[in-house]
Amino acid sequence: QVQPVESGGGSVESGGSLSVSCGGLGGSGYTWNSYCMGWFRQAPGKERERIATVDSDGATNYAESVKGRFTIFQDNTKTTLYLQMNSLEPEDTAKYFCATKRPAVYRGIYCMEAEIGEYGDWGQGTQVTVSS
Repeated sequence: QVQPVESGGGSVESGGSLSVSCGGLGGSGYTWNSYCMGWFRQAPGKERERIATVDSDGATNYAESVKGRFTIFQDNTKTTLYLQMNSLEPEDTAKYFCATKRPAVYRGIYCMEAEIGEYGDWGQGTQVTVSS
């Protein structure tokens, strides 16, 4: 059982930058050979939104709402997942979560298209607040 831990959230003014991280990922089991990892966010009263994914081949995909502003990446050991957020807007205010889908036979864009319910290993989330 993997229990990721998100960190790095905080408050920033509109136009600013923040980076959040998700540690405690990875393992020796075969399910870590092919996976999707993703960042999701949920604002009060709204559904959880998938915003960025990376797969075990290194392919990344982004939701239109963050494309060009956010970057998802892993460390070399693939045990920590990061999300660099630039040009933040008040609409980005939400709790940010990481999760994994493993094993993942289909990856790449499918990491963005799969049902969110197919993701597991959810962390507790970290709050990001952007003020105007």
